[in-house]
Amino acid sequence: MSQTPRVLIVEDEPDLVRLLEFNLHEAGFETRSVGRATEVLKLATVFEPDVVLLDLMLPDGSGTDVCRALKSGAATRQISVIIVTARGEEIDRVVGFELGADDYVTKPFSVRELILRIRAVLRRSDPEGTAEDVITFGRLKVDLTAHRVYVDGAEVVLTALEFRLLSTLIDRRNRVQSRDALLADVWGLQMHVETRTVDTHIKRLREKLGVAGEYIHTVRGVGYRFASDPSDPGG
Repeated sequence: MSQTPRVLIVEDEPDLVRLLEFNLHEAGFETRSVGRATEVLKLATVFEPDVVLLDLMLPDGSGTDVCRALKSGAATRQISVIIVTARGEEIDRVVGFELGADDYVTKPFSVRELILRIRAVLRRSDPEGTAEDVITFGRLKVDLTAHRVYVDGAEVVLTALEFRLLSTLIDRRNRVQSRDALLADVWGLQMHVETRTVDTHIKRLREKLGVAGEYIHTVRGVGYRFASDPSDPGG
């Protein structure tokens, strides 16, 4: 992976392209964009992106054909592909993953969640990043690549959302996360849920983690904080 992660945006809606480019630049990514299927392979070969954000419905061709071409080409098969599309039916997801896509995001989506997914895909695809893929805090061990969690050596089974909540807190450890921030980054901005949803999921996550649930501290009137030091008395 390049020092500054590169993202190729394959999208024909100019407003969405501008939104993605702005937010990805703010998050530290380098971007290029293209709106036609016939131009993707050529630009991918020159730009050498780490991730392609691929719309399935393009004006001159199918995104599925582009994904197939990227994953079968010798120069592009190592590029991670995240399909970003309005087509959210189960069969579309299955086809996307069968073609080799690394993730599948449906429109409308939260840009913040999309950035988290890009980073997760980059972690999985970066062989030099494996040391950070397994993180240990006292009695808690989290395998970010395999999406597995262990407490005192015993595996704890979490739902995908619970794992995303835990990994988000860990990624921002020692920093307080407001309920609104967690709603935006874990659930997605497009989902209108009440604040108590965060509290309910935190409670359930703590219960599942048992003794390691104490690492997630409540900061009264603000939100939650993951303390990387198990001896931290919390808030």
